[in-house]
Parts: sequence; C-alpha cells; structure tokens
Amino acid sequence: MNRIKKLVLVVFSIAFVQQVNAQDAPASFADLAERLMPSVVNISTTTTLTTNGNPFPGFKFPPGSPFEDMFKEFGTPQTRKSAALGSGFIIDEKGIIITNNHVIQDAEDIVVRVGGDKEYKATIIGADPLSDIAVLQIDSKEKFIPVKFGNSDKARIGDWVIAIGNPFGLGGTVTAGIISARNRSIGLSRYEDYIQTDASINSGNSGGPLFDMNGDVVGINTAILGKGGSIGIGFSIPSNNAKKVVDQLIEFGETKRGWLGVRIQVVTKEIADVEKLNEARGALVASVAEKSPSDKAGIKAGDIILEFNGNKINEMKELPIIVAQTEVGKIVDVKIWRNRKEINKKIKLGRLETSEDFKVKKIPADADKETLEISEIKSLKIIARLLNKQDIEKRKLPNQTTGLVITNIGKNSPVNYLNIGDVIVEAQKKKIKSVKDLEDIVNKALKSNQKTILIVIYNSQNQRRYIGVKLD
Repeated sequence: MNRIKKLVLVVFSIAFVQQVNAQDAPASFADLAERLMPSVVNISTTTTLTTNGNPFPGFKFPPGSPFEDMFKEFGTPQTRKSAALGSGFIIDEKGIIITNNHVIQDAEDIVVRVGGDKEYKATIIGADPLSDIAVLQIDSKEKFIPVKFGNSDKARIGDWVIAIGNPFGLGGTVTAGIISARNRSIGLSRYEDYIQTDASINSGNSGGPLFDMNGDVVGINTAILGKGGSIGIGFSIPSNNAKKVVDQLIEFGETKRGWLGVRIQVVTKEIADVEKLNEARGALVASVAEKSPSDKAGIKAGDIILEFNGNKINEMKELPIIVAQTEVGKIVDVKIWRNRKEINKKIKLGRLETSEDFKVKKIPADADKETLEISEIKSLKIIARLLNKQDIEKRKLPNQTTGLVITNIGKNSPVNYLNIGDVIVEAQKKKIKSVKDLEDIVNKALKSNQKTILIVIYNSQNQRRYIGVKLD
C-alpha cells in the first residue's frame, strides 16, 4: 500500500511540475507592449528614381522624319521621388537604430518617428546587403529608451512572441503569435536561418523587432509569404545572427566575414551512395577558387566537408553561415570525406569582403521595400517573386521581359530539376506577369486531361529554354 501511495505521489508531483513549467497564454500583452513601444521607431525614406518616358524604347525615327521632333521629348529621362516605409528599434540611448538594409537601400533622406509624434533625421552607420541588416544613428543629442537583444538560440517552437512595427504606415501596431518554425531558408539572401512566426507581419513591418515575453529582441522582421497581406507566415532574422553583424557595423562600418573560397552544393542520397558515405550529409565542394584559403590547404573539387571548426555540417546551407561567423585569420580544423575516407585539414580563413568571390547581392530596389513579399505556388511546390527592373538590368534580359524569379524549390516539386534564380517567363505560350497568371494556367491544366504544360525559362546563363512539366 505504501508503495502505491509513493507511486501516486511521484506521478502527481511530475504532473504538478509539468503544469508549473508549462507557459500559459498571457492574459494580456498590454504591460509588455506599453514598456516596449517607446523603443520601436517608424522609418520613412525618400529616393529619386530616373525613368525613360520613351513610349518606343529602342526605336528611332529616320533623320528628317516629321515624327522625330514630336517624340523627342518622350525620350528625356524623367525623375520622380519615391517614398518607402519601414520599422526599426533602438538599441542604445544615444539613438542607434537597427533595421533592414532593404528599408533604407538607396535612400537620400531618412526620417524616424519616435513615440508616435517626434521626428528626427537619421544617418547610416553601416549596412550589409548580404544579411539585410542596417544600423542607423538618430541625429539628436537626446537620450532614448533602448531594448536589448535576447538569445534567439533559446527561442523554441511554440514560444509566444510579439511584433511591433509600422504596417501600411499605421505606426505603433502590436501583433502577437508564436514561433512557428526555426532554421527556415527562403532564397532571399546569402545567409538565411530565419525564424518563422504567425504573428501578423505586413508591409511596413520590415526592420521591426520580434520580442519574447521578457521584452528582449529575438528576431528582426524581414519578409512575409503571401499575396498582398499577412497570412500568418512571416520570417525574422535571429537575434544571435543579427548581433554579430550589428557589432561589426558599429565598430568598423562594414562586415568582416570568414572566407573558405569554395563553391558548394547539396549532398544528395545518390551522391552519398556513390561516395560510400553513411548518410546524405555535409557540403559537396563543386569548385575551389584559385589561391583561396581552401586551395592553399589542399581542398579539392569533389571533397565533402563534414565538419568545420568543431561544428558538424548536417546540411549544405549550414556551412556558409558558420564560416561567415568565424573570425578572419583564424586557423580552423576541417574534416572532409575524400576517396571514401575521412581526412583532416587545417585552413587559415581569409576575408570574404576582400575576395574575388565577393559579390554584393542587393535586395531589388523596386521590390516591396516595406516588407519583402514572396509567394508560394503550391501546385508546383515552389516559392517565387516578381521579376523587376533591377533583375532585368543586372542579368541583361530583354527590356520588356516579365516573369517570376524562383527563390525556393521543394524536394517533391515537378520542376525540381530547375535552379533557384531561374525565371519563368511563359507557360502554355502565355506571358507570365503575375503569380496568378501561372497559378491559373497550372490549375486549368490540372482540371483537364492534359497533365503536362510547356513553360519557358531563362536560366542562370540567360539562356532561354522550353521545359515540359509533368504535373502531379
């Protein structure tokens, strides 16, 4: 009997401890929001855009034509002011602000609003397009109320969070939700390890903070997945990743990232089988830059990097993040798989920003600057965004090209043989001008007996290709 009583007591104690440790839903976020609101700012920027008003681009009238003078004025470049909105948060009483790079990119004037009514000019201390982070300084001698970064590594799926920002210019907006997922990659920047949240995030929330229940910043709200508004899928840069970039921007005005000098790709099950690796893991070296740290250390194309500086590489995408966060000049141990056996190498890291490999990938300037928006096309199991003028100019595509840039491809996608960055420009011989255009064509084909559609893409070499896609 005594043993039964003891067992019941132990079970009851365990249940009681679990109940105490479980985090109940807050009765109200009001006290927390009231404390944090003074540290969140609204950001507005002004940019000058130059456009060519010629209605017949690339066409010239013959000399002496009566239409030459009539249309000459249309060819004169036109300038106009463009305004954008975003959010940010104060991390120092001297007025240092953190926001997204794409919020202030190419801005000529930056104005921040604090407390809902006071406006100040701000200048850029440093900006990093690769991580999409920028640091601003308020031009004022006043003291401000800062917030601090929390430990995003301790943030768990299911934890309560609140977002405060400036959606659609409606400053001081508070939304609440939970952390929905961790370690998300959506194809927007080079170093991606997003926190996913269902706290409502809309246009204008970019650069704003994602707070935990202690009032610490665990993320910087950056992107949404949707079609014009929040559908409960938002993405935030983890605070631990952001803080390393912020500290460098404040100290040096630029970033100093570690550099290996290799091009890598995913280790598939098929590759693992051929290489007699026990499972598909690590990062496959596709090529090695000449005279790079890896080249000097004897790394070769075909090697599989299994471990870097004591960190196991389970997925290819983990390696660039870990390398970038490692001190420049540090000598690190790297474990590689070559000729069906493990080999150890020592590599002295270079600096990415001074390497030939370094190419700043700007967030498109005429994308939604307030909050980057990407769209999921479920029928094709891909994520894409609209092609924009900067893409066309950078890739030297025909001026009138329209289409969708692929930013992510699902493993079971019927187009999983395409690549991130490929541009879908036509489907069933119809130009693609929006996500809806492609969705309508695919859905129409799915409802009919025709289960294969013809699409046209531009690949990374800007080669136009016709692709037959068999739909599920």
